[in-house]
Amino acid sequence: MARTRYAPDRGLTGRMVTTMFLIGLLYVVFIGVLLALFQNAWPMVLLLAGGLFVVQFWFSDRIAAYSMGAREVTPQQAPELHATVDRLCALADMPKPRVAIADTDVPNAFATGRSQEKALVCATTGLLRRLEPEELEGVLAHELSHVAHRDVAVMTFASFLGVLAGTMTRFALWGGVARAGGRNNNTAILVLLIPLVSALVYVLSFLLTRLLSRYRELSADRGAALLTGKPSALASALTKVTGDMARIPTRDLRQAEAFNAFFFAPAFSKQSLSSLLASHPPLERRLEQLARISRELGRP
Repeated sequence: MARTRYAPDRGLTGRMVTTMFLIGLLYVVFIGVLLALFQNAWPMVLLLAGGLFVVQFWFSDRIAAYSMGAREVTPQQAPELHATVDRLCALADMPKPRVAIADTDVPNAFATGRSQEKALVCATTGLLRRLEPEELEGVLAHELSHVAHRDVAVMTFASFLGVLAGTMTRFALWGGVARAGGRNNNTAILVLLIPLVSALVYVLSFLLTRLLSRYRELSADRGAALLTGKPSALASALTKVTGDMARIPTRDLRQAEAFNAFFFAPAFSKQSLSSLLASHPPLERRLEQLARISRELGRP
């Protein structure tokens, strides 16, 4: 982690290293299996895998911003938002990221980017309308903690394997198998194997990213609370955002749900409330941690 005033988190660092190693190992195994299955089309496999990696890693911030309808704003367009980010970056002694706003009533925020210099922090109009200045500061400090600890870049890389698995499955089923398989028997085997291998890879990468995602949210809460010295403001924002999420139309929540791993709070639709593999820890656990930090700091 580049030096900032955010409290270091060895637990997060250890989990990120472990996740990167396992995801990298899974990536190598997956590419090896694809090369074995597509022996006659190995240049296409390498080109597709390499191209997707470059796009995912180098353009992930733009892809996420575009998908969420986020637009970068200047200090003249959003003076209060920029002022809060400026103050937090000065407090944390870190470079200021690009600032964006997403026009949606879903109250949330996210950070993306492969480094502190390339980072983007986005707040939704729904969040800006609902939160008090101290609450917004807590949420933005949470997102900047993700940037400072570089777990945003790790999550971007970790999610790449699931994208690759899905793309390779479509590539196989939409014509790649027919060109690379040769005879009909081989083609039939490949048609069965590719989706199975891709599904297995997707499930394993999904589990790894979910385990890391839950811990990194607790780490960001802790980092924000210690940096601002106002854990109660962050707890208030969490309670308010989570409570208001139930009032958002299901259609809007479904559109945002794909980005849960990057959000400040999960945008769960009603159908996914019982999910056992949530991207975020339970609200009660996050509030309990903030209450403990508040007691340690001697704050109300």
